This record gives sequence, C-alpha cells and structure tokens, in this order.
Amino acid sequence: MSLVVFVGVYAIGNPITVLIDPRAPQEAIQRAIHDLGLDRPLYEQYFFFLKNALAGHLGNSFVFNEPALWVIMQRFPATLELTLTAMVIASVTGLPLGLIAGYWSDKPVSRVIMTGSILGFILPSFWVGLMLIIVFSIELGYLPATGRGATVAIFGVETSLLTLDGLRHILLPAINLSLFPMALIIRLTRAGVREHLQLDYVKYARAKGLTNRRILFTHVLKNIMIPVITVMGLLFGLIIAFAVVTESVFAWPGMGKLIIDSITLLDRPVIVAYLLLTVGLFIVINLVVDILYSILDPRVRLSEETR
Repeated sequence: MSLVVFVGVYAIGNPITVLIDPRAPQEAIQRAIHDLGLDRPLYEQYFFFLKNALAGHLGNSFVFNEPALWVIMQRFPATLELTLTAMVIASVTGLPLGLIAGYWSDKPVSRVIMTGSILGFILPSFWVGLMLIIVFSIELGYLPATGRGATVAIFGVETSLLTLDGLRHILLPAINLSLFPMALIIRLTRAGVREHLQLDYVKYARAKGLTNRRILFTHVLKNIMIPVITVMGLLFGLIIAFAVVTESVFAWPGMGKLIIDSITLLDRPVIVAYLLLTVGLFIVINLVVDILYSILDPRVRLSEETR
C-alpha cells in the first residue's frame, strides 16, 4: 500500500510550483527542491521514505514544516468525534427502523422506511449537506452551518461533545455523515429480522407463549446483531476515511478538510501519511470486529477448536 500511495502521489505534479513563487530567483527554487528532496530519483525518495516510516517518521509537511503525522493527529480528534456521533445517530435510528420494517414487512410503514433507506444510498452527501445548511441554518436559523464550536480539553485533547455550542455545531454534519450507514443498517436489520422470524426457534418461542415483543428484542435482535456489528465496524472505518466531503461542506476542521487542502497544495507527505493512517485504522478495526464476532458468537471459537 505504501508503494502504491507513494508512487501515485509523488509521480504527479510538482509541489514547487505551488509552494514557491515562480518569480523567485532560480537559486531559491533549486534550494527548495534540494531541501525537500525532490531532486532525487523517485525510487531513492521511496526508500528514504520507507526507512523513515519504519522509524515512525512519515516526513515533514511541505506547508506546515512539521512532521506530517503530527499535523494529521492534531485534526484526528475532530474527525473521530464527528464519526462517533454519526455512528451513534445511524445505530440508534437504523436499528429500530430496521426492526419495524422487518417485523411489519407487508405494511405501508415498511415501504416508507425502505424508500427512505434508498434515498440514503442515492442522494449525494454534498447535496444533502447543502440542503441541511439552507433549511436549518439559513431559513430556520436553528443550527450553525460551519465550524466546530466551543471545545474543552480532556486529558489534553480538545472535544466539542461536552459543550452545548459544540453539540449544536456537530449535529448537522453528523446527520449528513450518518445517512449512508443508517440506510445500510436499516436494510441489513430488516433482512435479518425477516429471515429469523421464519426459523424454528422463533416458532418454538411462540408455541411456549412468549410475547412478540420478547421474541423480537430478546431472541431475534441478539442473533441478527452479529452481522450488523460486523458491518458497523467496517462502516466506522469507511466513514472516517470518506468524511472528506462532509468536512469540506461544513468546514469541519478534521482530517478530511486537511487532506483536501493538502491535495490542493500538493503537500505530498501529509497525503501519504493520511492514506497510510487510514489503512492502519482499517486493519485495527477489522481486528476489533473479528474479536467482537467471536465474543458474540461462541460457535466461531468452538469451530476453530474442533479443527
């Protein structure tokens, strides 16, 4: 992945044309090229990068003149809290709607929910974000359109989730970011409910006289949560990586807005560090999801022991 990213980023464009005034003296331009290591062959630049990366140093930002990883980590808390809020909204809304759509699958309410979930897939997030700003910020004036709002420091990390102003600022971008995972959770939950309601253990529970509420929330929900949690874990990593559009629309000061600015300025070390950090996050999230899967379904561990 590092090779693909490095070649893809470093083989395109020339950051000197963006960072240095073309009217600057030729000596200054050549000195900047040498200082940034751009006068070396591409393969030599890659091995130099790889050597430093193994030591935990992904290069210095061309723009900020600071370690690229440090520049990204300064923006990471803002992206993380936005992603967590979006996942909470998606889960709290998507699971009940999926249960309703699955249990009353032949009712009009199910068709309405499923139609709404389709809109969550097909509507562009930038358009939805702009509509949310027009309606709730400009027309109604209920919520702010841009920025992160007031923050407080917890163990040295700034967060906006513990202030009223911060919560008002995060609500619109979090709703916008939650629409796709919410739609997926609704459809996955509905499919799981419809499948499990036909199984023998549900028929046996009904024969024992258990109420529909207890069957749905105690038995069916527990069994369908295994694939749902698996998908939610992957979605968490996905929306961290692809929060770029939402952060750009709402001027949210997270990693997504940073990567857009870095692409505009051809800040190569920040771009490479961001992509490699994203890959690392996916690896960690997949590991956590596998562990949770084995905890929720002991049959996974038993099958491995049998082998």
